Amino acid sequence: MLVTLQPVFRKFWHAVMPLTELANGPKPFRLLGEDIVLFIDADGQPAALRDRCCHRTARLSKGWCVDAEGQACAQGAIQCGYHGWTYDRSGQVIRIPQYEAERKISPEYRTTAYRCTARYGYAWVALEEPIADIPDIPEFGDPGYRIIFQFYEEWQTSPMRALENSFDNSHFSFVHRATFGVAASPTPSKYELVENDSGFYAETVIEAANPVKFHAISGVTDAITTRHMRNAYFLPFSRRLDIEYPSGVRHIIINCFTPIDDGRMQLCQWLFRNDTEADCTAQMLIDFDEAVTREDKDILESTDPDALVDTRRRGVEYSMESDRPGMLIRKHLMQLLAKHGEVEVYRGMNSAVVPIAKAA
Repeated sequence: MLVTLQPVFRKFWHAVMPLTELANGPKPFRLLGEDIVLFIDADGQPAALRDRCCHRTARLSKGWCVDAEGQACAQGAIQCGYHGWTYDRSGQVIRIPQYEAERKISPEYRTTAYRCTARYGYAWVALEEPIADIPDIPEFGDPGYRIIFQFYEEWQTSPMRALENSFDNSHFSFVHRATFGVAASPTPSKYELVENDSGFYAETVIEAANPVKFHAISGVTDAITTRHMRNAYFLPFSRRLDIEYPSGVRHIIINCFTPIDDGRMQLCQWLFRNDTEADCTAQMLIDFDEAVTREDKDILESTDPDALVDTRRRGVEYSMESDRPGMLIRKHLMQLLAKHGEVEVYRGMNSAVVPIAKAA
């Protein structure tokens, strides 16, 4: 599936950038193949515009923020670095330095503005009117949990590949043999799966290697421990991984696999823990999860990002019983496409977008 050619994904909120990244001025991002610029407006809220000035098409991300007097500042309107045309969060040009102060600016002088909001320490963007809410993270702000902003990085793969991998119990003994995988137990545990409107809930218990260096992570000292995994998938490209160890320690990972284009995604990862810094340092947790994600990244970047979604296309990819969560992800994505009059668009099709019906 080529995500940039599936219009429905433009109608979802995507985690795009940590707000801390915008503290020193505008930043560029590519979302679903569309170049946007993010900045913090005068009210302290993130804003997103098309990364093109309507004067001579320079990238607005080459500019900076200015206050009401046109002076450079950390947050405000965004000023083009070419000729100084200045835009508010609606995309309207509000100042042209070459004009006399009393001269009116045509309302036609504008660039495209996108829906942008702050949530969970990130700027979220929807390229069109969203049809679903941002997934709920109840631990955010809960005093019983600490939050660690772990990873914000580009991967050379697609959200579909990352999603199915995150629910795949059959790769642990191979991909993660140097971290938590148990080489002697390649047979995957079975999931209990419950579908819902936004995706599905998946629960299982797995064995996990627990060497001495991981004891503070798990809170137990057994060489082999267990992980009670309560997972959830949220349309289109988010997941929740809630790991509970026998010690009662909860290790909850939230991922948004944000589509940059058809071959790249942005990994956004939050970690919540119900222990303290004295129990296990944040740096130890970052180092542990980084080792695990490096293993995933290495193998996923070797796959074809144009992942099969419509399983009616026979002979493209084959599956086994343990792939059931990945097949459910495909099912929900196909239902979403069909509901909005789309079919899967993939490399080699004769036409770019293939509508099959008017959107419901």
